[in-house]
Amino acid sequence: MPTQPEPNDHVRKADGFSDKLRRMDWMALLSTLTGAVIGTATLVADRNRWRREETRHALEVRREAYAEFVSALKAAGEEIRAVALGDHMSESARDAAVREAFRSTGLYTAGERLWLVGPQQVVVAGNEAFHSLRRIRDSYARGVAVGSAEDAPLIAQRRTAMTHMRGLMREDLGIGPLGIE
Repeated sequence: MPTQPEPNDHVRKADGFSDKLRRMDWMALLSTLTGAVIGTATLVADRNRWRREETRHALEVRREAYAEFVSALKAAGEEIRAVALGDHMSESARDAAVREAFRSTGLYTAGERLWLVGPQQVVVAGNEAFHSLRRIRDSYARGVAVGSAEDAPLIAQRRTAMTHMRGLMREDLGIGPLGIE
């Protein structure tokens, strides 16, 4: 005679299956959560790396713009001084030569680049250094002699403006002050 299954047999089998199913559900959920945590951590790390690279790149762009602008200011100052020290047949020839010397140095282009990438305080200081040099240019174009009493305050203003501008540039680049200017 065939034996009848006990009434609780199928419940036990169902409970065993249910337990196994519950364990499998937790394992899948745990695996999914672990994958999500790892994926999120990777995303955050990649985002932080990207930010550091962007910051480093922006700093390098500003460094190049600052060096270009300061170099162009220096070159323009040297050029207009050399022209002012030369002999000129007429006042208009001297004026034209001084202005051409100023334009030929690339200062206007370097200034525009500074305006695009520099923070406000550096742009303002750079603009003041630029205008102080333009005042010197205009005085040389009018015939003021290099090294004269009329030239001295203009040179002092330019030095002050350049020192202030360089200090702000160094600060923006994370470089300490020189302390020698």
